[in-house]
Formats: sequence, structure tokens, C-alpha cells
Amino acid sequence: MNDVDPWPAGRPVRADGRRTHERLLTAAQATFAEQGTDASLREVARRAGVGVATLYRHFPTREALLETLLRHGFDTLRARAADLIASPDPGQALVAWIRELAVASARYDGLPASVMAALHDPGSTLHSSCAGLRAAAGNLLARAQRSGHIRADLDADQLLAAVNAMAWAARQASWTADAGDRFLSLLIEGLAARPIQPT
Repeated sequence: MNDVDPWPAGRPVRADGRRTHERLLTAAQATFAEQGTDASLREVARRAGVGVATLYRHFPTREALLETLLRHGFDTLRARAADLIASPDPGQALVAWIRELAVASARYDGLPASVMAALHDPGSTLHSSCAGLRAAAGNLLARAQRSGHIRADLDADQLLAAVNAMAWAARQASWTADAGDRFLSLLIEGLAARPIQPT
């Protein structure tokens, strides 16, 4: 969720406005990468060389800034899900998408929480993009469940919550990249359909 679409298509803008917009996005990427999505927006404006009022003219809320930063990545993940829906192995298709989602979700500290909060807040600027991810996950999940590869007692919200929890874990300083991969593998193993053993 990184390659930024700097300006909504079809929106007329002066050249200096576009440059300011792009500087703000570049500054936000750097600031959020270092300090997480709760970083000071004053710091974003400072790095971009503009005042806070200018930042808010371009991005009225933190979520509006995040939505612009993440839009391209979300679109890419949805397109990837659409490609994978035709895969001959529905279980592996879901697993491949989960791995890509986990990498994208671990990009910034605080991003998993922002995504999960936006999913349940229709008033959030991020809601539409996050709901699109939910729909993409739901389509891949349902197909994998129908094939018998993935356990049936799981819905798209639970899947996204689990993947985002793994993304949060991957960002913790005390865990290595190998540990993050291990936790994601455990999650994937836990999704597999299998007979319940009697106790």
C-alpha cells in the first residue's frame, strides 16, 4: 500500500497546488514510516515546507491523508484478488493474497488499527477503500471455503482482523522478520479445514 496516486483523476489543479500536494504526500510517507500513523500532522507539514493550514486545505483529516497515501495499494490488492479468483487452487489463492495483505498492512505502525477502525465506521474517509478490501477478501475466502480448503467458521471481517493482528506483530521491535513470517504461517495453518478431533 505504498505507491501513491497523488491527485484524484480529473480534478483540475494549478501546478503549484499539485507540487504542494505531492510534497505533503512525500512528507507523510516519510513521517508515518518513522513514527506511525499517529504521527504529528504538524511534523508532516514542517517536512513538506508548508503551514498546518495548507495541509488541512489539501487533507481535511488524518484519515483523508491516509486514504490518499493508501489508495493505490488498496486498488492493487483488490485487482490482485480479482486475478486470483480464477486460480485453479482456491486455498493457495487465498494464502497468496493474505501474504500480500500482511506485507502491505505492516507498512506503518498504527495502520492495522486504522484499517480495522475504518471498516466499522461508515463515516470514515477510509471506509470505502477498506470495505473494498473486505469484499475482495470475502470473495477469495468464500471460494476457498466452498472448495473445502479453508475452514467454514470464518468470515471476511475475522480474516482481516487476524491478518492485521499479524501485521501489528510484525512491526514490534523485539520480533525479527523471521518471527513475523512464522506467526503468519501459523495463522495460515490455522485457517486450513480439518476434521475436529474428539477430546
